[in-house]
Amino acid sequence: MKYIVVTGGVMSGLGKGITMASIGRILKDHGYKIVPIKIDPYINIDAGTMNPYQHGEVYVLGDGAEVDLDLGHYERFMDVDLGREHNITTGVVYSAVIERERKGEYLGQTVQIIPHVTNEIKARIRGVAEKSGADVCLVEVGGTVGDIESMPFLEAVRQMKLEEHENDFLFVHVTLVPFTTLREQKTKPTQHSVKALRELGLQPDIIVCRGKEALKEDVKEKIAMFCNVRKEAVISARDTEDIYEVPLLLEREGISTYIMEKLQLEQLKKDHAWDRMVERRRKSSYGDKLISVAIVGKYAELEDSYLSIKEAIKHAATELGCKVETKWIEAEDLEEEKEAESFFDGVHGILIPGGFGVRGAEGKIKSIEYARENKIPFLGLCFGFQLAVIEAARNVAGLKDANSSELCETPHPVIDLLEEQKEVVEKGGTMRLGDYEVFVRRDTLAARIYRKKKIVERHRHRYEVNPAYIEWIEREGVIFSGTDRSGTRMEILEISPDGHPFFLATQFHPEFKSRPNKPSPPFRAFLEACINLSLKKKALPK
Repeated sequence: MKYIVVTGGVMSGLGKGITMASIGRILKDHGYKIVPIKIDPYINIDAGTMNPYQHGEVYVLGDGAEVDLDLGHYERFMDVDLGREHNITTGVVYSAVIERERKGEYLGQTVQIIPHVTNEIKARIRGVAEKSGADVCLVEVGGTVGDIESMPFLEAVRQMKLEEHENDFLFVHVTLVPFTTLREQKTKPTQHSVKALRELGLQPDIIVCRGKEALKEDVKEKIAMFCNVRKEAVISARDTEDIYEVPLLLEREGISTYIMEKLQLEQLKKDHAWDRMVERRRKSSYGDKLISVAIVGKYAELEDSYLSIKEAIKHAATELGCKVETKWIEAEDLEEEKEAESFFDGVHGILIPGGFGVRGAEGKIKSIEYARENKIPFLGLCFGFQLAVIEAARNVAGLKDANSSELCETPHPVIDLLEEQKEVVEKGGTMRLGDYEVFVRRDTLAARIYRKKKIVERHRHRYEVNPAYIEWIEREGVIFSGTDRSGTRMEILEISPDGHPFFLATQFHPEFKSRPNKPSPPFRAFLEACINLSLKKKALPK
């Protein structure tokens, strides 16, 4: 097994996750099987309860694990399906060590960070690597070198370096090379970062330098000399408009050649599918098909809260050859205005993402009503699905007080906990997480979108459509076109194409399974409807 460990210095948010995902993509394109692991030094067991303002979106894996958004990058770039074992947190490691201590498995030893915690970390990394059957295991150590919480993980990989064969282990360090006001590239932050890493016993094999522009040759030489690496191991990673260009950028810098040499991997023939996808994206970015999509959320000011949605839109736009402008709208702003029209002037589609809680809910419902009444293509996801059910109950079925029991007490809880869920008292015990089967009704919009009778999509919700209200809601073209196997849990809501050009809402999160070369079917169909509306508007006489 070959190991590549990615660390970061200078500051957080430099793009370690994108760098590792890009390296994984490059190796995969060269014919190697890869497996990624993300280490998060926080004490939380997982990212499920973390505030999106602090940490971005919570990404959900197929087995229901709630993880850091970097694992979303791994799945999208490398086209792999990951599980909870691919995300190692301090909380998970310490919980396991303490549980073993309580069971007496350490035979009376004084339990310490070295060797017990570091052994647990190493065992988890090796366990995932061996189970995968991969050629190369990539490990990203979250945080920044020098953070106290990262120390046990850096010590663990230092030990692994000694324990593995010399040609089976490689360190990649991601740093920042900032500009001065005189546009001089400064290397001191990189030097200090590498110095901090070497003080921990780690010598980087490759240094990936982030910056606004490509590194000058003399700057590369300086970094190589002061950081004790060869010049060809100093990789310039300038800013790009499109993150999917990063693997090509790193490839042009020679990173794959250097990795193959250091790990003694054979240079296999390269697959160019990713290159072709990036070229399609470039062409669509300057094409004449331009559409505007409004995303109405409660974290709209922090777009990383909806990262997978942004990427799913990109994937569908690439295939359709169109450019999408996203208009971010705070749901609470809509609640303060009587009319919604000014918010949606010029948009060709309205998307309501997932979320929890009462804040902004009525603003989202107002958006859904506007999309339905004005025949604007609409896509609702998870909480957006539930609010679409509430809107239909109120304004189509005539149940004016309809609401969700999650949000308030209501005489018509069209969204509620099912009876079997109410028996589970512990918070979180009723959450549906990860992959679940969805059965699609024939001769529906959903059936035309998926072209399958059974699909598997990822979920992250607790409340469900109340079965007592299904017959009330299904009227005037509103139907539930997807359910679980039992037929009691509603999964897809739509309006017949006879009554609306495109109105679809899903209880699941289709954005989590979208890939650059395999866009999510609902997103593709939604953008296609937006394009049709755009063309229709252009054809209207002025």
